[in-house]
Amino acid sequence: MIRLRRPAAVATLTLAAVATAVLGLAGPASAHVTINPKEATQGGYGRFAFRVPNESDTASTVKVEVVLPENAPVGSVSTMPVPGWTVQVEKRKVDPPLEVHGSQLTEAVAKLTWTASANSGVKPGEFQEFPVSMGPLPQVDQMVFKVLQTYSDGNVARWIEDPTPGGEEPENPAPVLTLTAASASTAPVAEAPAAAPVAARGDDDSDGGAGTALGVAGLVAGLAGLALGGVAFLRTRREPASKS
Repeated sequence: MIRLRRPAAVATLTLAAVATAVLGLAGPASAHVTINPKEATQGGYGRFAFRVPNESDTASTVKVEVVLPENAPVGSVSTMPVPGWTVQVEKRKVDPPLEVHGSQLTEAVAKLTWTASANSGVKPGEFQEFPVSMGPLPQVDQMVFKVLQTYSDGNVARWIEDPTPGGEEPENPAPVLTLTAASASTAPVAEAPAAAPVAARGDDDSDGGAGTALGVAGLVAGLAGLALGGVAFLRTRREPASKS
């Protein structure tokens, strides 16, 4: 018969396992609203998606509000249809105006609000993406989007906390788009020179001289042939007709 000689060790391991499980359950949820992709280039255009996971076990997400940063306005913002959802676009005045392709824009998109129709919310255990197209992206290091996520039971998750450089992630972080400076543009390809006329082809004097000599020789030969033909014609006219 085998006896357990170290009951204290077994009890210690059991307590450690229970503590780990309890602490793990008590920790904050890792899922939060994000923007994908998370990086883009200043001055460019891009397609992005706000990914919204549902963290409730009993309620559905029925509204998503995305506030664009005031310190980094974007001239062009368009949304992609999401089945079962409607979107409302709010604008604000900007001063100084934004210059986009030579045009001065005095307004920029300030807020996007998606609202689910009946039975179309993000259910527990699911997530939904809300695609947008934006550009030209501003000349800043990052864009921080404040997001409010409303559930069907009335609760609101506020993803509005700014990132802390070098610090831990906030409990309710706002989605952040990191922007990098555009790389130096490549030099434009030089245009091919126009083709030279056939008569002036080549810069070699020897080639040009040979062509000129051939041309003169041909002209002389032609004149000589014309002269001989004229002489023959005149001799024919002067000879009397033979008698029968």
